[in-house]
Amino acid sequence: MANVMKVAVVGASGRMGRQVVTLLHPEHQVTSGAGELLLHAAITRANSSALGIDSGVLADGTANQIVITDDFAALNGADVVIDFALAEGLSERLQAYQRAQCPAVICVTGLTDAQQQQLRSAAESTAILHAANTSVGINLLAALTEKAAEVLGNAADIEIFEAHHTQKKDAPSGTALLLGESAAHGRGQNLAEVAAYDRNGKNEIHVAGSIGFATIRAGDIVGEHTVYLVLGGERIELTHRVASRSTFAEGALRAASWLANQQTAGFYTMKDALGLD
Repeated sequence: MANVMKVAVVGASGRMGRQVVTLLHPEHQVTSGAGELLLHAAITRANSSALGIDSGVLADGTANQIVITDDFAALNGADVVIDFALAEGLSERLQAYQRAQCPAVICVTGLTDAQQQQLRSAAESTAILHAANTSVGINLLAALTEKAAEVLGNAADIEIFEAHHTQKKDAPSGTALLLGESAAHGRGQNLAEVAAYDRNGKNEIHVAGSIGFATIRAGDIVGEHTVYLVLGGERIELTHRVASRSTFAEGALRAASWLANQQTAGFYTMKDALGLD
């Protein structure tokens, strides 16, 4: 019989949490190189209306006998956590993962500098993988963006466009910022010093070497990102579009399977999980 990897989902009542729960239903038989992946616990915030509901019923109408709880004691026995909860409360959740000595894939965007530091502090005693975007394609796009920026340098203007649904809270998206960081790293820059977030003012002018961001929030767009690298007589457009949120859930499970097999604590990213370094 194949080994079973037990996955706890935090933020299980949210859009992405429900997607992961759906993929972990026994009838889907999700597997990895380490064996079969099964849902161990479904956790949400204390004031959620989903508490006490079968997580499978909430996700796709198919019962899985795992009831949604706000008790982090449910982590006991889990091999890995996938956290798609909000940035609010991250510090407390990290403490719970450390107490349970449970590796955690943190799929949370819109983190402050202080929260980023909390991730790295937690990684001193627990394996932590932070993924602003768990899509395999997006992480490949980030690698391509970094290489293109390295080759073209400041000879190219770099602009990043992103579009999402109207319920998304952070802008630019965490993925757009990931791409911006990739471009800046490729050019040997610090994104904080060259990022341009507003091109709309009358007196706004383009600054050579800057990296611009443009945002759209409309309808139910799952996710779209394009990196423009524009030279005098030509341009490169690197685009990634997502048609289904299951793409992110599948990537999160791939990351979780990889992280659970790491033998030491540490801070990791999707690049590590995908072997893109």
